[in-house]
Amino acid sequence: MTTIKIKQIKSRIGAPIDQKRTLLSLGLHKISQIVEVEDTPSTRGMIRKVHHLVNVVE
Repeated sequence: MTTIKIKQIKSRIGAPIDQKRTLLSLGLHKISQIVEVEDTPSTRGMIRKVHHLVNVVE
């Protein structure tokens, strides 16, 4: 399975609780943190939900 790298670019302060929980489930805790996750449809959906807070690093 392929992996993708995700970087948090904005703070989660002020975001709805479901978006905060999505960031935690992706493994992101602070700004500029980069995590590597498997590229599955469920993780793509989570990225789409918080697309304004994260970047996909190639």
